[in-house]
Amino acid sequence: MRVLGIETSCDETAASVVALDGTSAPEILSNIVLSQIEEHAAFGGVVPEIAARAHVEALDGIIEAALADSGAKLADIDAIAATAGPGLVGGLIVGLMTAKAIAAAAHKPLIAINHLEGHALTARLTDGLDFPYLLLLVSGGHTQIVAVRGVGDYQRWATTIDDALGEAFDKTAKMLGLPYPGGPNVEKAAASGYATRFAFPRPMKGSAQPDFSFSGLKTAVRQAATAIAPLSDQDVADICASFQAAVADALGDRVSRTLTRFRLEFPGKAGPALVVAGGVAANRTIKATLEALCAEAGFAFVAPPLKLCTDNAAMIAWAGIERLRAGIAQENAADFVPRSRWPLDSVSAPMVGSGRRGAKA
Repeated sequence: MRVLGIETSCDETAASVVALDGTSAPEILSNIVLSQIEEHAAFGGVVPEIAARAHVEALDGIIEAALADSGAKLADIDAIAATAGPGLVGGLIVGLMTAKAIAAAAHKPLIAINHLEGHALTARLTDGLDFPYLLLLVSGGHTQIVAVRGVGDYQRWATTIDDALGEAFDKTAKMLGLPYPGGPNVEKAAASGYATRFAFPRPMKGSAQPDFSFSGLKTAVRQAATAIAPLSDQDVADICASFQAAVADALGDRVSRTLTRFRLEFPGKAGPALVVAGGVAANRTIKATLEALCAEAGFAFVAPPLKLCTDNAAMIAWAGIERLRAGIAQENAADFVPRSRWPLDSVSAPMVGSGRRGAKA
């Protein structure tokens, strides 16, 4: 089984071919990702119109390169899987319409994939994890803890009530005059800072409610920076280190509650695991905090390689394979409409961004 995956939900144009023969581990035959960081850096964040145009210009070439690298021709591909949401609708339209055209012309099945499901299932591609397991998704647009019970079977146990963690990193970086993207640049500055200089709040820590909040922490950073302006390089480093320490501490507290809940809800599960996915998973301070927490609680800590934690098409192709194997691929994917908002768990009440267009998270 070979599936071509296409990912255009934000500022990466990506295509990949993933194979599974049923008797061995899955294999990523190609995984091409073109980042748009340079195009958006001057604006301090992703500009949707620029992203959509960049996808239009690059996607055909990226797909051709993915097929060439895989050694497969389009005739060898069994299905096309494309991200259909959530994300920036302009980019989603580019990717999904391209996938529809290829599928129609080549007479291949089309599978519309939820981008979050791609993240949720990546650990099965890289580590062969069995269901169920716990997922911490920390990215620019989402911060959630999800119980992954099976393909298409997800329970959201916690989410942010305001900003996503990646968004908080980006906004903190912008306030401090650091380049985009914020996550790696805040971490780089924090390496030479003193994490105890600023007593930033640990949002929601100790709360019985398992959700996250980062808006107040972001406000505290702005107030601290304004109070001592103009900022020296050491001031910036200290603020970044203090911010990063507060984030790690708050995350650890929130995650510990869901580890306990997982034990209660799945008492017979041997070798429980916490999977961390999303770009923020690359932060070493956060990763070390979560690793220590898992070791103490008796959970395996699983973090797929960074290139598969950030947006990529291999996870989309793999989600397509998972759905094909489970027999739950959409029969009417050719009519599927891109969704800027598409919760992975459609049952849990939304905590943020619920309106006419539906729930964001």
